[in-house]
Amino acid sequence: MLQEFKDFIAKGNVMDMAVGIIIGAAFTAIVTSLVGDLINPLIGLFTGGVDFTNNYAVLAGDVAEGASLDAARETGASVFAYGAFVMAVINFLIIAWVVFMLVKMVNNVKDAAAKEEEAAAVEEAPAGPSELDILMEIRDSLKAQG
Repeated sequence: MLQEFKDFIAKGNVMDMAVGIIIGAAFTAIVTSLVGDLINPLIGLFTGGVDFTNNYAVLAGDVAEGASLDAARETGASVFAYGAFVMAVINFLIIAWVVFMLVKMVNNVKDAAAKEEEAAAVEEAPAGPSELDILMEIRDSLKAQG
């Protein structure tokens, strides 16, 4: 069973997946920073300087007026953190769009490589006699016999 596991791990697909997961985790940190450091301030600019991630509604409990989301959670109050959810959705959409663009780019590169291989295979194929050449050879052969 240990050998089967080693064979499974050694397969290219598993290693590719592991590399993808590691890069994906690093990419998530970049997108989180992009949203938190660049997009949130822009949204805040259009919403009058409001930090969108700290938008919440208190469902139950006492929270000081203007307290941050973290401060509201520390008091033990039940909060509806719609701003954090909206930012998570924005993060997801950005990540999904970038992954889509990467997959599209990789597919285009693969298609171009496949077309080049097909063109090379067609060029490398030995040119045999055409149908007309064979018929002419048969005709000449029949003339020579008769």
